[in-house]
Amino acid sequence: MARPRRIGVLTGGGDVPGLNSVIKSVVYRGTELGFEVLGIRRGWEGLTHQRPGASADPDYVRPLDRANTRTIDRTGGTVLHTSRTSARRMRADRLPAHLDPAKAATMTDDGQTYDLTPVVLDNIERLGLDYLVPIGGDDTLSYAQTLHDQGVPLIAIPKTMDNDVQGTEYCIGFSTAVTRAKEAINRQRTTLGSHERIGVYRIFGRDCGFTALYTAYVTSARCLIPEVPFDLDHLLEILVEDRQLNPSHYAFVIAAEGAVWRGGTIQEVGEADAFGHRHKVNIAEVLADEIKARTGIETVFSELTYDLRSGEPDSLDQMVAITFANVAMDLIADGLRGRMVGIRDGKYSHSPLPDPALGARHVDVDLMYNVARYRPHYTGLLGHPLLLGQSLAPAE
Repeated sequence: MARPRRIGVLTGGGDVPGLNSVIKSVVYRGTELGFEVLGIRRGWEGLTHQRPGASADPDYVRPLDRANTRTIDRTGGTVLHTSRTSARRMRADRLPAHLDPAKAATMTDDGQTYDLTPVVLDNIERLGLDYLVPIGGDDTLSYAQTLHDQGVPLIAIPKTMDNDVQGTEYCIGFSTAVTRAKEAINRQRTTLGSHERIGVYRIFGRDCGFTALYTAYVTSARCLIPEVPFDLDHLLEILVEDRQLNPSHYAFVIAAEGAVWRGGTIQEVGEADAFGHRHKVNIAEVLADEIKARTGIETVFSELTYDLRSGEPDSLDQMVAITFANVAMDLIADGLRGRMVGIRDGKYSHSPLPDPALGARHVDVDLMYNVARYRPHYTGLLGHPLLLGQSLAPAE
């Protein structure tokens, strides 16, 4: 008898609300198309660390069906769990205990890490996967390109709170991040006003400012984005003026984590993750100290990062998650491979996998950001798609 067709689905990188809706929808539509669905646990680690054997390693592979995914879309996070595993460059101390790197992996050109792609390919074959559906941001999807180049059939789905994946105007998790940030800031206005303070809010955005910019858009706030280094003295003038004009005598600014002022630097601290990223020193804390030192006004900083990725998705994220999954299954049913589902010109579409050489997608500063006033543009938007942003090249 012919073996059943199988789809593997995994979530990599940081978790965001909406992932479980994708997983459930892949399972429901996949079974309608005659596929079995295997959940690969802990991102790419699930395909590098499986113990060898005739059957799937239960620590890393979970059969998914309509019964065990029926209610998962009612909660946030990812039932498959996740990790920041780089199968292409893995340090020796992170290799699977059972693996002999001399036989199963290749030393990379840096002489310190191993490429476990041969292990991943073996595990995909052993599991009998006809398609893979990786869900992730730039780092996760960059490895999807590696597998596509090796002939692995896959369709990718973008997720990240930064909304910075090339080839799509929207990533799962973005709307919830903006919604949660708006709610938190509006709650904290009372405390800022009671003490007549200047507040500084740190928000997601290592390389791009979409989350900070859209949160500022819906809170009528000033914002600082990585695309435009800001002038500290000019920012202080604006914030002091805002505070004076406000009947409650407070002001605030939203800073993307990668924002920096002209002539200044924000240090990186801690150990680098598997993709070489280190944490940046908290820009909100640094900036709040500078504001107080230079103006004498009491300040407060607030961290609005990890709280934004917890809990269930908002309605928009859930709708997009469900639709992305079904579009991905449409592409699989049509036999396409090496594509990423996305939004292009405000419509559901698909594009090539993101090119790692392009890096993160960036804010269209001319269209979306008032450089002189550190705030979003609200005019001149007629004819632009709902999510604004630069026009994307036609899908190939």
